[in-house]
Amino acid sequence: MLALRPSRLDIAKGRFAFLMGLYAENYWQLIRLFGADKLECGRYVSRSGDDLNVAIDVIERHPYTLELKLSYEFRDEATGEPDPSAYVRLYRDARVAEVTTCYVDARLEDLLGRDADAKTVFDHRLRMNSFLNKWLAYLGERGHSRFTLRLEPEPAVS
Repeated sequence: MLALRPSRLDIAKGRFAFLMGLYAENYWQLIRLFGADKLECGRYVSRSGDDLNVAIDVIERHPYTLELKLSYEFRDEATGEPDPSAYVRLYRDARVAEVTTCYVDARLEDLLGRDADAKTVFDHRLRMNSFLNKWLAYLGERGHSRFTLRLEPEPAVS
């Protein structure tokens, strides 16, 4: 009997569909958990019991997109930067959220090089978005929500 094996194209389509599903799941988790689509520009902090504080910095807001940074209020000893942190772009019209980077000031081409092949870029995007998906689920389990989220006042200018 001849066994049918999926072609590389079928596998690639399946992986792409999985990534797009992950983008959609991340969007809905951000909406359910923090009401991210309603947040205006500014810094928000979620305090939940004895868990680490979670900061959401809404960086830019456009008619169809929202740029934000999600991080703990915890600093890496070596770099002094929030750890972990993820920059996320919400596409409100398409209802998907994509992690653009998980590293401070590190763009995709800085991490992977300018000549990275499509599979390497795809795998990196899959890892970053899987990380966000698991992190958001964890934050929800720890009690973080739109109800624990408060807008932080702007620092006074002297």
